[in-house]
Amino acid sequence: MSRARSILRDLALIPVILIVFIYGAIFVPNFATPNNIISNILSVSAVLGVAVVAQSIVLIGGYFDLSAQSVIGLAPMFMVWLYTTDGGVGLVTNPWMAILVALLLGAVVGFVNGLLVGRLGMNAFIVTLAMLILLQGFTLGISGGQTFTDLPPPVAALGFANIAGIPIDVVILVLVVTVGAVFMRYAPTGRRIYAMGGNKEAARAAGINTLRLTIGLFVFSGVMAAFAGMMLSARIAAVTASQGNNIIFTVFAAAVIGGISLDGGKGTIIGAATGVLLLGTIQNILVLSAVPSFWIDATYGAIILGALLIGSTQVRGAFGGLLPGGRAKRSRDA
Repeated sequence: MSRARSILRDLALIPVILIVFIYGAIFVPNFATPNNIISNILSVSAVLGVAVVAQSIVLIGGYFDLSAQSVIGLAPMFMVWLYTTDGGVGLVTNPWMAILVALLLGAVVGFVNGLLVGRLGMNAFIVTLAMLILLQGFTLGISGGQTFTDLPPPVAALGFANIAGIPIDVVILVLVVTVGAVFMRYAPTGRRIYAMGGNKEAARAAGINTLRLTIGLFVFSGVMAAFAGMMLSARIAAVTASQGNNIIFTVFAAAVIGGISLDGGKGTIIGAATGVLLLGTIQNILVLSAVPSFWIDATYGAIILGALLIGSTQVRGAFGGLLPGGRAKRSRDA
């Protein structure tokens, strides 16, 4: 029975996704074509999906990582700046070494975040917000506000390669979701992340090294954000100075509507993936319907507010101390 409830919780958004698909198929021209579903909905959602999986694991562990947004822009920008001589310094001529440096940059950012939050006990929201602003400045500084198009060939290939007719970024998305779901459900470390997100003090009392786990979560988030940035650059065949701007809000929207609790310790990767699929489908319908981009952003905001209101846990957490008879929830460092 418990397993059945878990499966139903993971797939709770499927009926909503089906309704949206039916609406699109009936009222939106060219929506239900295989090319649109694979090359637009799934392929466009791949970058968001990779970022959502990483952020969902961080959220389950009880933290936020807003700096992932800037890493999505800075890591590929730093990679190309080192690799190309067309506006860059051209210090790293080996494309694989340039990619490795970008991933290491994400890891270093995550390590610093983890130390500040885990060792010094600083608030994760404030730390990563400050890091987001700092990294945005670095991105603009090394790029000079210009766009780079000389991507390392392995990264550029992510934008056009396919496996059996399926875009490589879709394959990557499926692999990331699968590995993330299996890891969080069956791996001992995944269960420790749930335990720490549910009650950090109890997890520490149970012998879990919460400092090491906290640092590991932020390092993982930084590396995955760097990789998501490369995927985004490959898709647009360039790295822009504003790359990744505002993507963190969409990431949170997908995670929350997919059942990831902002209080930590709850939610599944499969559920988060359905949130990505729902947002990707809605975005595709709005784009095909020629809806202005600012209304798409407004739609995302309405969706995340609706998800928060529907989720009883979130509602109690937000209003439990204000409603008659409600009890204020003990505050906890995000």
